[in-house]
Amino acid sequence: MSMPRWLELLTVRIALHGRPVWVYPETSLMDVSGSIRAILNQKSDEVFSISPDATVFEAIEMMDAKNVGALLVIKQERLVGVISERDYTRKVVLRGKRSREAKVAEIMSTNVFTTHPREGVDECLRIMTDKHIRHLPVLDGDKVVGVISIGDLVKHVISCQQAAIAHLESYIHGGYLG
Repeated sequence: MSMPRWLELLTVRIALHGRPVWVYPETSLMDVSGSIRAILNQKSDEVFSISPDATVFEAIEMMDAKNVGALLVIKQERLVGVISERDYTRKVVLRGKRSREAKVAEIMSTNVFTTHPREGVDECLRIMTDKHIRHLPVLDGDKVVGVISIGDLVKHVISCQQAAIAHLESYIHGGYLG
């Protein structure tokens, strides 16, 4: 009879003197539960955006002032693109354009992947990894309700793992209430 998966993980943890080392077999996936709504609830409601008619310099200034790596590009209350630091370096700096003259519309990414508040964290991680993107606008219908970054998702995963560890440690010490 095979050992339950949680016990295998726990056995590895105990065998290594309590160090938080987890082994996941190649055939299984790490459980990443939760919805994007839960992550948005932990963040400010503020969404940083800019017009496609603004200059790239204005966009970079705003990113610096807000300490973010990307801005949503909004025209007439609709998402039309995303401008990121990556867009700036690849489409302005490397091509010799001038940020004070170039418009956001000239360099923004227009093939924007989006998600919705009910989407699972695991699916968003998959999208961001597969598409090599760091920011994912969250739409409820056509309305922008937030943005999640890869950092937001990593923080969520770490939080879930810490909760699982605490639960297992409580179980080991007889605190499991079933």
